[in-house]
Amino acid sequence: MSEQAPLAEQPFISHLVELRDRLMRMVLAVLVIFLGLFPFGNDIYIFIADPLMKVLPEGTSMIATQVASPFLTPFKLALVTAVFVAMPYILHQFWGFIAPGLYQHEKRLAIPLLASSVFLFYLGAAFAYAVVFPLVFAFLTGVAPEGVAVMTDITHYLDFVLTLFFAFGLAFEVPIATIVLVMAGATTPEKLGAKRPYVIVGAFVIGMLLTPPDIISQTLLALPMWVLFEVGLLFSRMIQRDRKQRAEEQEQGEADMPAAVGVPAAQSAGAGVAAADIDSAEFQPPDEQAMEDEFDRIEAQFDALEEGSDTDSPDPGAASRADTDDSDEDDEDGYDEAEDSTELETPDDASSGWTADDSADMLDEEDEFPARTAIEALVDAKLEQVAALRATGADEEARRLLYEVLSEGDATQVRVARNILDQLDS
Repeated sequence: MSEQAPLAEQPFISHLVELRDRLMRMVLAVLVIFLGLFPFGNDIYIFIADPLMKVLPEGTSMIATQVASPFLTPFKLALVTAVFVAMPYILHQFWGFIAPGLYQHEKRLAIPLLASSVFLFYLGAAFAYAVVFPLVFAFLTGVAPEGVAVMTDITHYLDFVLTLFFAFGLAFEVPIATIVLVMAGATTPEKLGAKRPYVIVGAFVIGMLLTPPDIISQTLLALPMWVLFEVGLLFSRMIQRDRKQRAEEQEQGEADMPAAVGVPAAQSAGAGVAAADIDSAEFQPPDEQAMEDEFDRIEAQFDALEEGSDTDSPDPGAASRADTDDSDEDDEDGYDEAEDSTELETPDDASSGWTADDSADMLDEEDEFPARTAIEALVDAKLEQVAALRATGADEEARRLLYEVLSEGDATQVRVARNILDQLDS
């Protein structure tokens, strides 16, 4: 097993060391930004408290009910702001850790999703500050009973606005979640559209849980979530329509070209070099039933190739003369011909139901034969089938067979499969 392991794979300890280094870089980045922002902690708090200060009655102000609040509250705000500002760098470090384990088509899918997720989170926080805060604070201060002076504690106010920032930033990720679910095959735009009433009710429930107990903030969170759900649904339909169109074009191309079976090794090498471009983002890993059906199909093709090679055998007369000479020599040595024919029965002498498993049994009985299993032979047949599929433009089917080779082949076969996958991803 160690000989078949890819040389590019790193031991578990090296992964832990790399993760530790990247976590230290994240912490260091947050610390550097925090040290730069801490002297301006009071100014940042004034900026955050401005929506409330504009609607407070004249002659009132915010208060600090705890002794350490004037120091700890700006300290906490500066730290949270540092994490907020360093978020792109933090995600970049996480991406650098997981990117080497992804294929090219997975990278092309993940990068836009990460970038759009960060942008939408920032957009949600900006929406909360510019739109939600003025409306919510105007409502809350306006409904105060007569004779009650509104003097908000600075610590409670900071917790309040941070909760809203987080809630709206998370709510603006709804389009990303919708697109990911559709692209992963977990659902379809039609099913999501049919469940629109449940989505609307769920948006209001989430708004109730994530926001303070007032109808204004709950509604201002639920309505954008609903609108963003519709936006994600629109983009999901566009993506699904594009995928169906490409699948139809690929099927049409496969129907116009004859299927190639049993391609020689020379053609296999040539076809491996001339790889067609492929939109690998549409690739879906096969399930167990599909893999089992494909294995049976490859085994049947391998049997057909063996039967075809049997038709090219030498002249029967020459074979019979050779058998006669061998039988004479065996008789002189006292060798039992019946026993020899029983132990060394070939596919020509066997029944028409000869399979690759029978070949493996025969190889196990003969010590002088090389230790090559039927699985390795089937993997070679799969590699030839990959070349045939790529020659006809069926790169998706070829990719699925290559993943089977990675799990079943020896070191050489795995290396060949990885090289072909790299060509498909390039």
